[in-house]
Amino acid sequence: MLSSKEYQSYDMTGLSELVARGDISPIELTQAAIHEIEATNATINAVVVTQFETALEELKKRSDKPRFIGMPYLAKDLHAPVKGLPLANGSRILKDQVFDFDSTTFTRIRAAGFSILGRTNSPEFGLSVSTEPALWGAVRNPHNTKFSAGGSSGGAAAAVASGMLPAAHATDSGGSIRIPAARCGLVGLKPTRGLNAFGPHRGDPVLGISHEHAVTKTVRDCAAILDITAGPDCGAPYFTQKPPESFETLIEKTPGVLKIGFTTKSFIDTPIDPECRNAVIKTANRLEAMGHQVEEASPIFNAQAMTTAMINTLMGSLAGVFRMIEGKIGRVIADGDVEPLTQSVIEFAKNTSLADHLDRGVILNNETRALAAWFDDYDILITPSQADPALKLGVVDTSHRNLDKFLDQLFTISPFTAPFNVTGQPAISMPLHQSEAGMPIGVQLVGRFAEDTVLLQLAHALEAE
Repeated sequence: MLSSKEYQSYDMTGLSELVARGDISPIELTQAAIHEIEATNATINAVVVTQFETALEELKKRSDKPRFIGMPYLAKDLHAPVKGLPLANGSRILKDQVFDFDSTTFTRIRAAGFSILGRTNSPEFGLSVSTEPALWGAVRNPHNTKFSAGGSSGGAAAAVASGMLPAAHATDSGGSIRIPAARCGLVGLKPTRGLNAFGPHRGDPVLGISHEHAVTKTVRDCAAILDITAGPDCGAPYFTQKPPESFETLIEKTPGVLKIGFTTKSFIDTPIDPECRNAVIKTANRLEAMGHQVEEASPIFNAQAMTTAMINTLMGSLAGVFRMIEGKIGRVIADGDVEPLTQSVIEFAKNTSLADHLDRGVILNNETRALAAWFDDYDILITPSQADPALKLGVVDTSHRNLDKFLDQLFTISPFTAPFNVTGQPAISMPLHQSEAGMPIGVQLVGRFAEDTVLLQLAHALEAE
């Protein structure tokens, strides 16, 4: 069996190569991950549900040998059903919810050989940029346990950053892949809308705002997982076509000379820490040295109107979820069933009219057109991933019911990610810098719609630099 040091020195692709050569067995690989989870999780609190014995038994029964046989994987405790595995969505009221099927994503992940070991911590209904749910408790950043691992895929990011496993499932409805990737020093891609399937339990994921993918140690692992999960499933209302070659092959090719714009200014005129601004400038200088055409430039759009309409659309869309929950429990959701902040979201959702919902869609369309038009002239936009290099635990509080104050805080902390959930463009946070205090600083790269290949090629080149 691999030592901890050996196991943690490899990315997912490297571990799969060890198995292919016969240096370790698939069972040993899965056991190595279980060992790391058991050794580390009490400190980090990233993993909240486990099924170690089930995963090992399923692996022993497999007769096929796909490339990633025995590769450990964790599902986020949000959105994605995995057969037999509880899915609480970070909420006490759903703690015992179990589905009898896999989502399309996890059907594909399972077929590729992965061992699904459990679920990672998520804030209640994914509503926060810090993972500190009342149900599971706070996730601690492996780089400094006084700080947040981000959200809402904070458990996933902390699991990978602490060395439990090389990659984990994540979701993103406003930055929830990129935010924790930036906080934990990982690669976090939100793919183009419709590139990854989101069924069969979901149709249109909130006007296409919600996305699924992963947090990974390397760009090649990000590409390899995308090769597994991308493509429409039966009944998908829309999809984005995969390229004819694999992403993993394509990232080895040059994207050519790109026209790149960068900005260090918040889209909503909120403060940005100098270390985050400097990370963008250093990245821009590096890209210019690599031969790209780089200049300071930013899209012109009404970011405040867009983000307000987006978050209100997301909260309003939860009305159906809350109605379903009340149908299951046979009563109205009461104080104490959910966190106080979530109770305010429930009230907001129930008071959202169809006219309100449709009006927000008009705003989202108008601002999407304005923002996306900038990419007629530029291939890539670079921004900070976050407004600050570190976020202390307890700063983002969901124990109150002041929804406006909470949302202002969220977009002050993370002003750069949400617009690209609305436009559906691919966006990736790359771990390119560190603060003076030793905390990771992510830089966000955004590509044109459906040009995930170009974005990943550039990210891979930056990683090599």
